[in-house]
Amino acid sequence: MASTNIPARLDRLPWSGWHWRVVIALGVAWVLDGLEVTLVGSIGSVLERHDTLGLDASQVGWTGSLYIGGAVIGALVFGRLADRLGRKKLFIATLAVYTLATLATAFSPGFVFFAICRFATGLGIGGEYAAINSAIDELIPARVRGRVNLAINGSFWVGAALGAALSLVLLDPRVLGPVWGWRAGFAAGAVLAVAILLVRRDVPESPRWLISHGRTAEAEEIIEAIETRVTGQHGRLPAAVGQVDFGGRPSPGWREVWHVLFKRYPQRSAVALALMISQAFFYNAIFFTYALVLTRFQGVPEGRVGLYIFPFALGNVLGPLLLGPLFDRVGRRRMIALTYVLSGVGLAATGWAFMQGWLDARSQALCWSGVFFLASAAASSAYLTVSEVFPLEMRAVAISIFYAVGTGAGGFVAPLLFGALIQTGDRGAVAIGYAIGAALVIFAGLLALRYAVDAEGRQLEDIAPPLAGDPVRGFDAGR
Repeated sequence: MASTNIPARLDRLPWSGWHWRVVIALGVAWVLDGLEVTLVGSIGSVLERHDTLGLDASQVGWTGSLYIGGAVIGALVFGRLADRLGRKKLFIATLAVYTLATLATAFSPGFVFFAICRFATGLGIGGEYAAINSAIDELIPARVRGRVNLAINGSFWVGAALGAALSLVLLDPRVLGPVWGWRAGFAAGAVLAVAILLVRRDVPESPRWLISHGRTAEAEEIIEAIETRVTGQHGRLPAAVGQVDFGGRPSPGWREVWHVLFKRYPQRSAVALALMISQAFFYNAIFFTYALVLTRFQGVPEGRVGLYIFPFALGNVLGPLLLGPLFDRVGRRRMIALTYVLSGVGLAATGWAFMQGWLDARSQALCWSGVFFLASAAASSAYLTVSEVFPLEMRAVAISIFYAVGTGAGGFVAPLLFGALIQTGDRGAVAIGYAIGAALVIFAGLLALRYAVDAEGRQLEDIAPPLAGDPVRGFDAGR
């Protein structure tokens, strides 16, 4: 058993240039995910051309499903390894997998190779979610953990806007055109990833993870180096108050993980499941069928769909940035409930207006921008919740489990359901789908209001004590 003040030393650090480097180096994972998803969505029709890959609609759909399937498997596999082998090894490895897979995608000769590459790309991105969220929460001071986590998760939509812009530019016949433009888009993603891979090498291993695995000397060396950098910018640091006991034990097995999730913390797990499933259904229902709604109901030409991504992405980026500080000031439970419930109400209202035929393509894009200003903060708070309310020794695998269940339940079901509803050509049928999504997020928000943890400003070890240690001395571990 080791007693240490390292968590308190990390949490008392003032915000510095070192923190900015960590956020930029690690947070790009969501930019890359947004880039991949939007790029493939924008070039789907291009890949059906005989002078590209000659895919049919079913094959295009399969590549999307394989990407999601790869992300789910990658999260589970790499999340488990992140708890066993360390955060740094995995956030380097997962980015390397993504880089190689997306680069290989650019050289695809046909459907089978393309599908394998999409699956492998998903593996890397899914692994990123678990390793990165763990590292960020363990390195960022508690007083700003909420806003930082939300801003990083919201950066998915920076990637979405970048993907839309790339598709519009590269597919333009005056630039590269359809035959070579889609390949250049994937290659550009790989180039961005290589640049970030070089930056990530300077991000240290989580001192919290090192302590939990009995590597106290390494943890002390890293925290002293961080303090030296921050002191050089801000001067003398305030005293660190609070000791935590770590057991220096291996990562728990699956049976113990299951026990902790559903025996020790059943309320937290229920809230996490509700938040993750509902936000996954909400997002996948709208985003993956957005192009179909625009082309079939609003008469938007296929080549112009990318333009309507920008206001959609803008709302999604601004929501976490502007609302994120309130998750630290007002509190987790209140803000999670508020953003979930209001986004559900907004979705239901937009669905009603759509059914009545009151919206054209432009006004519908503006409505979605407003709805997802709230929904993006809500969805990001789901990842924040999962990453901070379970013990250190199983944090990454907990993130991966809830991500996998949420993506599997909401990510697979929603596009299939909405595809079928849109296929009917009936606005009322589509509006029923919107109502289902609205009901799910409203229910999740109300559940969070009652049972979510008040985690704002609290040390991670206070929220969920280490499995082999004691709670932070002088604090109540909470629910």
